[in-house]
Amino acid sequence: MESAYQHLSKIVCPTDLHSLSDKELQELVDEVRAAILEQVSKTGGHFSSNLGTVELTVALYAANSLPPDVVVWDTGHQAYPHKMLTGRLERFDSLRKYKGLSGFLKRDEHELDSFGAGHAGTAISAALGFAAARDLRGTKEKVIAVTGDAAIASGMSWEALNHAGEMQTDFTVVLNDNRMSIAPNVGALTNYLSKLRSRPELQHLARRAKTVVQRMPDPVTRMAAGFRHGITHYMAPEETGTIFEEMGFEYIGPVNGHDLPTLLEVFRNIRELDYPVFVHAITVKGKGYPVAEEDSRKWHGVVPFDLDSNDMVKAAGPVTFTQAFGDAAIECAEADPTIVAITAAMPDGTGLTKFNKAFPKRYFDTGIAEQHAVTFAAGMAASGFKPFCAIYSTFLQRGFDQVLHDVCIQNLPVRFFMDRAGLVGDDGPTHHGAFDISYLALMPNMVLLAPRDTTELREMTHWMAHYEEHPTAVRYPRGSGDDRLPEARTPISIGKSEVLNASEQDSEEPIAICGVGSMVSLAWEAAGELAKHGVQATVINARFLKPIDADTICAEAKAAGRLITIEENALAGGFGQTVRQALHEAGLGHIPHTILAIPDRFIEHGPVATIRKDCGLSVENVVAEAFKLIGAGQRLRP
Repeated sequence: MESAYQHLSKIVCPTDLHSLSDKELQELVDEVRAAILEQVSKTGGHFSSNLGTVELTVALYAANSLPPDVVVWDTGHQAYPHKMLTGRLERFDSLRKYKGLSGFLKRDEHELDSFGAGHAGTAISAALGFAAARDLRGTKEKVIAVTGDAAIASGMSWEALNHAGEMQTDFTVVLNDNRMSIAPNVGALTNYLSKLRSRPELQHLARRAKTVVQRMPDPVTRMAAGFRHGITHYMAPEETGTIFEEMGFEYIGPVNGHDLPTLLEVFRNIRELDYPVFVHAITVKGKGYPVAEEDSRKWHGVVPFDLDSNDMVKAAGPVTFTQAFGDAAIECAEADPTIVAITAAMPDGTGLTKFNKAFPKRYFDTGIAEQHAVTFAAGMAASGFKPFCAIYSTFLQRGFDQVLHDVCIQNLPVRFFMDRAGLVGDDGPTHHGAFDISYLALMPNMVLLAPRDTTELREMTHWMAHYEEHPTAVRYPRGSGDDRLPEARTPISIGKSEVLNASEQDSEEPIAICGVGSMVSLAWEAAGELAKHGVQATVINARFLKPIDADTICAEAKAAGRLITIEENALAGGFGQTVRQALHEAGLGHIPHTILAIPDRFIEHGPVATIRKDCGLSVENVVAEAFKLIGAGQRLRP
């Protein structure tokens, strides 16, 4: 690899860029882009967004000194060049692989991953914290936040911009404006940024006005404090950088985010300023790979693909949970005109793209603003509509207070659909949906469900559409369901589980296994293995995680004499602990009970089967735990 990248292979620390001429820096840009093409085509990962930040990253690191300077990136969608310029090129073939490089920034992966994040909109707040700490220490390092045009629309970003403008400290925000997040951006701010992009010549006018004001003697300068803004507002009141300037920033831009000489000049000049600066850089997602430039939405996140043929083959398979929800949502909306769909910048990932096409007036994309999405849904529910609020499990965490305060306290029948519940694989701890049972089950009025397969998800979606008494939420995993489960089904009824097979009372050492959602198929497979050893297992599909079917679960546990619960959620506050409490309340606390759940630690990235096994969520471990409960491991038949 070293011979292929003359400059990049020698970069260990960003300060190594200082030894390169501007011409060599341009050559480095080409090498970084080539390395992204080569490596991500093999490993998969976030692709088009990282191709778009190559010049931006090289210019930032050539103009600044890391360390001690600090650059905080918003998520990892745009930070692969950062990883390559911090000495991780040789490890890049392990990207998103088990025990390899993370697809996001991680503080424990590298000292220059100054702040880790997988959720958008955090960079400005975190970087401002670094700047405040610097000021208290009395040091002089530069602090820079790099955000995106979707992330900057989030509430946290504006709270941080407001605070930075008030602090008036040495602080730079770089807006990587590529006109998209994963799907096209939405909202008034997006329209505003579009106007800024269309009139770069206004920045020349603003700079001339600034020069005039600076040449005026005091007190004339103070009297003319608003002159620069006034003249540009008069010429083009909507197109200038007034929002950011009125918040206390020096607005620079729009600048071409792929023009390395200009970027170098901008970032080198900013080093001379000691107050808030906002740099607006226009970039192209997929830069340097034509098919990705043409369809950056498709090429945002990729599986391994062929660089020459552009073939990105995804394995064909059964219907996914995402597709099942999307289809069911359309079916419900066709039957009920009060049903609306809400997503927070994830129409593709949540399965609502087809809903948008079918019912464009009843579809709402709030952008990366989960808190607003939840309370917006609550407002619609209070007005008599039936909102289907589709947000990934890990992202709904950001709206915790809104779910509790605005939905549950008021008992508004918002329907939450939480894709990516449980362990999601290569995206790692920031994206695992490992806590939703714990944080939703504690809320009074909330009804929480989990389907065993895609058919049951469709049935639950229709049930939720008709249920009006309380807010509801259903959690389901990434990918497709297990078609090995029996097809016999019972209707969805609140608080009722489903027994998939019954214990034989004359069986030697029976056991009951209660699975939650994706873990029902695991329980079913474990039951098959136990049957080979003369152990009959009753498999219970929990269905409802709140309220739980205490009567059925306790009855089956009593009949079998022992119970295992399995859930793809954190142990603390999860389903198993609720069941344990129910056993005690029923006077069955003496029944041996094992809870299998995600342990009390953050789970790293890797293939789902591998990390499930690491968490004890495997058939082998269920069988082993069953024999521990039975106390008959020695009777294991050959």
